[in-house]
Amino acid sequence: MEYTGYLFAHFIGEQKDGEQIYFSLSRDLLHWKDLNAEKPVLRSEIGERGARDPFLIRVGEKFFLIATDLRIEAGKGWEAAQFAGSRDILVWESADLVSWNGPRAHTVGVEGAGCVWAPEAIYDESRGEVLVFWASMVEKKQRIYAAYTKDFQSFGEPFLFLEKENHVIDSTIIRTEEGYYRYTKDETTKNICVDYSETLKPEDFREVKSLVLSELYGVEGPEIVKFNDREEWCLIVDRFATGKGYLPLVSKNLASGEFRILNDTEFDMGVTKKRHGGIIPVTEEEYRKLEKAYEA
Repeated sequence: MEYTGYLFAHFIGEQKDGEQIYFSLSRDLLHWKDLNAEKPVLRSEIGERGARDPFLIRVGEKFFLIATDLRIEAGKGWEAAQFAGSRDILVWESADLVSWNGPRAHTVGVEGAGCVWAPEAIYDESRGEVLVFWASMVEKKQRIYAAYTKDFQSFGEPFLFLEKENHVIDSTIIRTEEGYYRYTKDETTKNICVDYSETLKPEDFREVKSLVLSELYGVEGPEIVKFNDREEWCLIVDRFATGKGYLPLVSKNLASGEFRILNDTEFDMGVTKKRHGGIIPVTEEEYRKLEKAYEA
């Protein structure tokens, strides 16, 4: 399948309508055009009545968008969100990225989990299933849990996928020819840590040293995407501490842990300040259909 662009699903912040689903398009992964007149494309009116941290995945001829069932703008606060929040993920389904069914709420959190945050997914070829993973506060510690699904309708038993000495949230995984690279926010130090495995088994992941990421503080919501036209990868991180939105970093070799931080003249994230979201490559037909459907 030949890809000629990218679709970015994201939310924009804790203001009215900010914790819903927004779409943006890009040709080069570095310059973005907001769709639908900078208004939400999808809304959640169930559960917490908000949708944060959306993630897109293509599975066969279908697309699934999953998100955190959470709305901080409602005023309950972060303490309640972590220790007594929703244990559901929100799921939308589409055949063309334009017409969507949903959201449906699915309870995936382990017993005793205070929340289910930032769900993401990756297809596990060894099992023929999709691995869905998220962050949960369990026994006063944030860890990453996961469960398998074939259809985003039913989910297997959740299991511990990543635990470190510190709190960890916001995991994202990319598959390369050699294996899987996982980027995760250290919630204590507020930077991004990296590990690698040839499989998706939790015990197989090993740390990858990255001086650039270890020294980049006040960031979260990492997303890693390969450029369509070359052997390079773009990692974007949300500079939540300074409120500046996403910052792209580029690497030619993920195994090295080396990234070049782009300067402000090299990228344009669009009009809206994008918060934690997910990006997928799209075909020319998909790109034009999205453009036509959501143009102002």
